[in-house]
This record gives sequence, C-alpha cells and structure tokens, in this order.
Amino acid sequence: MSVLFTSVELGGVTLPNRIVVSPMCQYAAIDGSAQPWHQVHYGMLAMSGAGLLCLEATHVEREGRITQGCLGLYSDENEAALKPVVEWVRGWMPNVKLGIQLAHAGRKASAQRPWKGGGPLTGADAPDLPWTAFAPSAIPYDTKWHTPVALDAVGLKRVKQAFVDATLRSLRLGFDVIEVHGAHGYCLHQFLSPLSNRREDAYGGSMEKRRRFPLEVFEACRAVVPAGKALGMRLSATDWVEGGLTVEDAVETARQLKALGCDFIDASSGGNSPAQKIAVAPGYHVPFAARIRREADIRTWAVGVITEPEQAERIVADGEADCTAHARAFLLDPRWGWNAARALGVETPPLPLPAARATTILPFKPQPSMARAAE
Repeated sequence: MSVLFTSVELGGVTLPNRIVVSPMCQYAAIDGSAQPWHQVHYGMLAMSGAGLLCLEATHVEREGRITQGCLGLYSDENEAALKPVVEWVRGWMPNVKLGIQLAHAGRKASAQRPWKGGGPLTGADAPDLPWTAFAPSAIPYDTKWHTPVALDAVGLKRVKQAFVDATLRSLRLGFDVIEVHGAHGYCLHQFLSPLSNRREDAYGGSMEKRRRFPLEVFEACRAVVPAGKALGMRLSATDWVEGGLTVEDAVETARQLKALGCDFIDASSGGNSPAQKIAVAPGYHVPFAARIRREADIRTWAVGVITEPEQAERIVADGEADCTAHARAFLLDPRWGWNAARALGVETPPLPLPAARATTILPFKPQPSMARAAE
C-alpha cells in the first residue's frame, strides 16, 4: 500500500494524499491583481491529483512585491480579482484543497521579472521605478541592488498588520491552508539571518532576538486563523554561507513556531546571499525536513528536486517528511499526481467533472509578461 496516497491532517484540514503543488511565482499579475492566466494556470493544476494546491507567493504589501508582476493581497482590488480564480477552481473541482503563500520580499523587492534578468529595477525601466524596499537593516542583497530602508517601529507594526490583513483576506476567499513565507531571502528570512539582520534593538543581535519579529508575525496571523484551517511556515533551513543560518537554528525556530500553534514547516533553504554554495541534487532538502520533523516534533513538507513517484513514496514512507511538495514536476506534467498513483499501483476514482456552472471569467488585459515568448 502506498503511504504517499494516504490522508494527512494539517491542523484542522485533512488532505486526501501527501502530494502538494508547491507555490510557484507566475509574474503575471497587474498591481497585485490576478489575471486570466491565473484562472487557466490554477484551473489546470487543480486537476493534477495533488492533495493540496498552493498558490504562488502572494504579497502583503505593494512595496513588498518581488516584481511588478507578483500577485498580492494588499488591497480590496486584489481580493476582488482573486475571488473569481478561487471560484473558477472550486467550480470545477469542488473538493480541492487550496493553499496560499503570504510573502513580503523585503530587500529583494523591486526586481525585474526572471526573463528580464531578475536583477534590481532601475529608473530606465519606467519613470516611477524602482520603488522603496524595506528590510530589517539597510543592507542591500548584492552590490548592484538597492539599499533598503531599515524598518522602524512604525514600519514593523505596518508589516505585521499587512500579514494579518492578507490572512483575513485569504480566509474570506476560502483558502484551507495558509503558509507564511519565511524563506528564500525574503523579509522574514532576512530578520532570521545574521547575514541580513544587523539591528541593535530588540529584533537583532542574538538568534532569539532575530527570531522575534517572524514569531510575532506568525502569532498575529495565528490569532485570526480558526481551528478548521491550517497555518504553517516556510523556512530556509540554512543560508549555505559560513556564518549564516544553520539547520540547528531552523529546528529551534520550528519548536517555537509549534508552541505558537504552527501546523507544519515547509523546509527549504538558501536565497539570502549571492555567495551561497548549494549542493543541488535530487531531494537535497529532505534531510532538513527530516531533522526538523524529528527534533521539533512537527509536520514537515519536503521540497527540492523530488521528481519521481517512487522517490516521493520513499520520503514519506521512511518518515522523513509528512508531505512532498513539487513545482517543476507539475509544470512538466500537470497530471503528475494521477500518474504517480498509476506508477505506485494505487487505484483512484475517475476525475470528477461537475456540471458547468456560471463562473466569472476575468477580462483579458495585455501586459508585459505576455510578451515573454517574443523576448
């Protein structure tokens, strides 16, 4: 019997299997608002056979977006635009479990889309660019990047409230699972890491002080998430740089998150320094997920080059993680979950196709991302 295709509890949510469609930035939004692409993309992935479909990094502040094309939940317009996407997905797959990743880019905000190089925006890109980036300390990500504004007391309060407001918007939209993004060199990871946090107040210095703001943000979000929903956090378990975060730090952070009511840790790594040296290989994050699961006694997701059904089955069956999360695998094979079931000899019910119903279709708006192929 396949363990990958058994159910799992995340807080108050039961997933039908242990397969997660990992958050994947699409860079196709306009001022944070979802577009027709999001309906098509997530409608496709909702039929993938995964136990959970998690939407891309969705930013809690306009200034906290990575790029101009990043999805957001910082305005009523953003919420209104995302509602038809959720309704579209649930209209065709009413039982699908939906997650969303809430993020703030911190010092890595105001960047180009990846197919334009991914570097910092400049005034040559548009008269109103770049925008101001905010971070724990006034330390740029790299030599050619903007120097961010260090968050003061008012700024800290604003960012924390932005996470809470986006959490409330996510709940109104009907998401089952919410993941707070504390990895990949974005704002909350920047607070955790000594590479990017040089503060001398209550939020910098020792590891305990560097943890304080991410824990405060999580606690504030937890306070508004009801018991029937799941709330977790993505962590970079190491910076892959000497003097940076270590897996031991991540284990202790996970312990403290669990004490605050965290339902799972999505264990990843890196992203906070161009000096990182990552040994990429199949399942290279799995040891982090396994150690956090074992030592912090919390459910974990394993991510990172998990491409084969047998590989995912082994990770879960061996107790290294509770779920496996996949990104590129689903882009290459949008029915990866169903095909994994076939490969593992699991009988699955026919793909449900409910009767068509009235659903809002978002209007098409030409945007820079649509010119991707031409570039």
